[in-house]
Amino acid sequence: MERFPAIEPFEQGMLDVGHGQLIFWQTSGNPDGKPAVVVHGGPGTGSSPRHRRLFDPEAYLIIQFDQRGSGRSTPHAGDPTTDLSSNTTHHLVADMERLGEHLGVERWLLWGGSWGVTLALTYAQRYPRRVSEMVLASVTMTRPADVHWLYHEVGRYFPERWERFRAGVSATDRDGDLVAAYDRLLNESTDLAVRERAARDWCTWEDELMSNEPGWRPDPRFDDPAFRMAFARLVTHYFHHDAWLADGQLLRDAGRLAGIPGVLVHGRFDLGSPADTAWQLARAWPDAELHLVGTGHAGGEEATTRQLEATNRFARRQ
Repeated sequence: MERFPAIEPFEQGMLDVGHGQLIFWQTSGNPDGKPAVVVHGGPGTGSSPRHRRLFDPEAYLIIQFDQRGSGRSTPHAGDPTTDLSSNTTHHLVADMERLGEHLGVERWLLWGGSWGVTLALTYAQRYPRRVSEMVLASVTMTRPADVHWLYHEVGRYFPERWERFRAGVSATDRDGDLVAAYDRLLNESTDLAVRERAARDWCTWEDELMSNEPGWRPDPRFDDPAFRMAFARLVTHYFHHDAWLADGQLLRDAGRLAGIPGVLVHGRFDLGSPADTAWQLARAWPDAELHLVGTGHAGGEEATTRQLEATNRFARRQ
């Protein structure tokens, strides 16, 4: 099943959400259609035009936004001097709620991918009456064990590459928490060269984690120094702080999603987020259906088809 044709937004703007933060947003599709908001991954990747192609533009009002510090939102985390103290999961949830109010949306479908799943789940558990349905791909919950897997344990599949990643921190930090060590380099060091080297080392590891997936090529976004710095700073900032969520919170509070239909699409060969993450969530969420597909974290044809089937089905749901 093919994605819908590429379309351009019909409206966009910058929303002042406080703390000196301006959030970039845009809308496309049918102005009178069913609202659906795209929650991008990262943290820090920014929104992508390809995500709106998962929705029938005649049926949906497609809402996209760049989370704090990323994309076209300002101030941008690619500037090493940008303060991240007001950039937390709870700030992002509040930004989503303010954006919905700004656009006059009473209820919307949430689509989230990767980190966007964690953020979408946090929002939905706090504001369940605002959510009509959810479509979640490459499921994450950003628990301490999930983060440790991603930057320590999965290195067993890429031993030589993980050793290079580990070598990017000081010798005294190499046997400790690598996420905390990189967070210090990226968000506390006063040496710009140290920050830039840490951003490159971090993004190289992120890229190589995907290298066993069919059709993989190095992510060209990591060639952009501003994108690379913003992505590395935000990921380490969020993951070092366990996304400001209690351990197991999203799984424990999944009952709050009762009555919200959800479709989870997850690759059986996703090394970044093992399939049992999605399976555990599906068991705890009364109205979720799980599709385990033969892809990795980046998805593929089968994962895209399952998402398109879900958004097409939900487009007809009142």
